Amino acid sequence: MKTFEIKEDFLVDGQPTKLISGAIHYFRMTPAQWEDSLYNLKALGANTVETYIPWNIHEPIEGQFDFEGMKNINDFVAVAEKMGLMVILRPSVYICAEWEFGGLPAWLLKEKGIRLRSTDPRFMAKVRNYFQVLIPRLVPLQITHGGPVIMMQIENEYGSYGMEKDYLRQTRALMEEFGVDVPLFTSDGAWEEVLDAGTLIEDDVFVTGNFGSHSKENAAVLKNFMARYGKKWPIMCMEYWDGWFNRWNEPIIKREAADLAAEVKEMLELGSLNLYMFHGGTNFGFYNGCSARGTTDLPQVTSYDYDALLTEWGQPTEKYFTVQKAIKEVCPDVWQAEPRQKNPIDLGTYPVSANVSLFQIKDQLIDAKESAYPLTMEEAGTGYGYMLYSATLKNYHHESKLKLVEASDRLHIFVDREHQVTQYQATVGEELLISGQMKQEVMELDVLVENLGRVNYGFKLNSPTQSKGIRGGIMQDIHFHQGYKQYPLMLNKEQLEKIDYQAGSNPKQPSFYQIMVELNEVEDTFIDCSDYGKGIICVNGFNLGRYWNCGPNTSLYCPKELLKNGQNEFVIFETEGVEIHQLSFSAVPTFNV
Repeated sequence: MKTFEIKEDFLVDGQPTKLISGAIHYFRMTPAQWEDSLYNLKALGANTVETYIPWNIHEPIEGQFDFEGMKNINDFVAVAEKMGLMVILRPSVYICAEWEFGGLPAWLLKEKGIRLRSTDPRFMAKVRNYFQVLIPRLVPLQITHGGPVIMMQIENEYGSYGMEKDYLRQTRALMEEFGVDVPLFTSDGAWEEVLDAGTLIEDDVFVTGNFGSHSKENAAVLKNFMARYGKKWPIMCMEYWDGWFNRWNEPIIKREAADLAAEVKEMLELGSLNLYMFHGGTNFGFYNGCSARGTTDLPQVTSYDYDALLTEWGQPTEKYFTVQKAIKEVCPDVWQAEPRQKNPIDLGTYPVSANVSLFQIKDQLIDAKESAYPLTMEEAGTGYGYMLYSATLKNYHHESKLKLVEASDRLHIFVDREHQVTQYQATVGEELLISGQMKQEVMELDVLVENLGRVNYGFKLNSPTQSKGIRGGIMQDIHFHQGYKQYPLMLNKEQLEKIDYQAGSNPKQPSFYQIMVELNEVEDTFIDCSDYGKGIICVNGFNLGRYWNCGPNTSLYCPKELLKNGQNEFVIFETEGVEIHQLSFSAVPTFNV
């Protein structure tokens, strides 16, 4: 049985070892992709793979756990072990990772006033409930039990958020109580303030840094910080950023391959590193994260390509080969090989076969939750996707004032099923004037609210705006209206199967479009969304994620594993009143430059 220790070097079976690692998130790709991605990491010259473990996918509803399919961390580790890779796991309850809410589950927000990532007894009780299920699944994977896992993370970049060492200690104690006995570590930025706040170096917990350049300077900061506590541990960059993530309506961020290779070479001469990301993958479904800049939220795109060494779909890039060469120059004895190639194809163009307005089928899809005042998305549903709020207002037969108070994130407001306005960020809460039909005594109000992704990093993590939907209420004239129906739209397979496409269409309203596609071959492909407005696309019941015509990405990646020979059902949910006529595949992703 192998051994792993952290002394002045990383020791594998007693031998000093440089960790050359790459980040691959099992939850951002289909299981059929794991082997090719892990093989290509090994062929690069790496000996280790690193992955986060997001709490919100494994406990999507409090007390209900899921470790199947794309969520099967044990199967992912088994494939890594088959490839001869060691494994670093980061099961911390917060992961950042440009992932919805930094991996925290939305149902935590039902607990009013809860202090996240703290010793708040309510928070730690829920961490315990999660860890007592998760950690025993990981215990057999540890190198101390004959598996490939050499280290686990207590918390992620905690020094960029808090300084409560008792919270870190309680988290560590829970991990050890449930069976973790490999070395533990923290990872923070490489400057003194965050290292002071976020590490447990005083308790002999290994310290790593996160950065993507200036290797000598950052390594020196880590070394000096350790020396203050009498530590001579090896230098490890746990996230060596080789690219960056992207946000809607902003240019794609790129990094030159030669620049990265030079920096990687310098870092390997100083210590060990984990390339973040080696293979980025995709933010399927509603799991994209969100940045915060001042008062503005900046949701991230569905693609997590990251300008990494492998593309979103797993194709080796120029960076792959330049970094492979740099590794060989520093570590001439590493095993390397030609990587596996991934070549998506164009599967053709297919007409829309049917469409229906959401308003015609809302009661068929969902059992509405009724309340006097609006419920948030977390209170009335899972907290993800969309929520449709319906109310009946009195028609005063003249213009009435309407105002939505404290709502997130993006709101489509309809009166008598006619679109009035879309409010988002700067305009949410602005008063508008509405009029009903002259012969009607009431007005039908429908408000479709989309959760665009919760902030995953920084000061807004505990912000009230993390709770999605309508928090304050809806005012007609200058009073709060009472009487609502809430329809949570998760757009999962069960809801999609209930759609009656014969119920009545109106493309100006939020609508579902069905496209039946007969395939004689299946391969990775892209769906060109450049003629659409905004929405999501599901294939055979699986949510591929969001599209938005503001770009920069105007296509969605569709792995071949989600397709089948024979008939395939694609469902598009379009919210912008753009009438969709066809679904077109592409061999390459498309962008709005």
